[in-house]
Amino acid sequence: MREGKEEHVPMVVIRRLPKYYRYLGELVERKVERISSQTLADMMGISASQLRQDLNHFGEFGQQGYGYRVEDLYQEIGRILGLEKEYNMIIVGAGNLGQALANYPNFAKRGFVLKGVFDVNPKLIGLKLRDNEIMDTDGLEDFIRANKIDIGIITVPKEAAQEVADRMVRAGIKAIWNFAPVDLKVPKEVILVNEHLADRLMEISFRLKELGYEE
Repeated sequence: MREGKEEHVPMVVIRRLPKYYRYLGELVERKVERISSQTLADMMGISASQLRQDLNHFGEFGQQGYGYRVEDLYQEIGRILGLEKEYNMIIVGAGNLGQALANYPNFAKRGFVLKGVFDVNPKLIGLKLRDNEIMDTDGLEDFIRANKIDIGIITVPKEAAQEVADRMVRAGIKAIWNFAPVDLKVPKEVILVNEHLADRLMEISFRLKELGYEE
């Protein structure tokens, strides 16, 4: 493996890395020790050439005629993704979506630790979601600072989302995962990832239309 090759990696490659990590994790669980680039690429639905090009952005992996050591490649991609450390998260918005995210077990398995859930609804405050009691948003900033929160997840109505994001930023959060159907404004040093669910459905609608699935 070569060090120092992670600069200027195309975003499309970065977005494929979690998929590599997921497939390799499944191979590790099955106790597969090595795999060829062609076999791994076939599993993922891409070409072997694409797989090798993607990995070459980060170093040299595998050996000619031998393939990849599954455990080593899995660990290395985890390192590239920054998964060697834990990240503390909070969710603001304890409605149906917020509760579903709070109850998702695989976040912790990947090192993303949910530290708190917040809402403004007095009927929800005090209820337990797994190991977290829903708290009043009045204490949001103090909680973020006291618990060194890295990631804020926003699942509030769009009218409240920008205010929540502003409060998170002021309290020191450096990454926001936004599920509210609105484009937020944050400082350039804050990472913002938007999940506009209706947009994804419209993409599916377009692709169905392209394939002729119409009445």
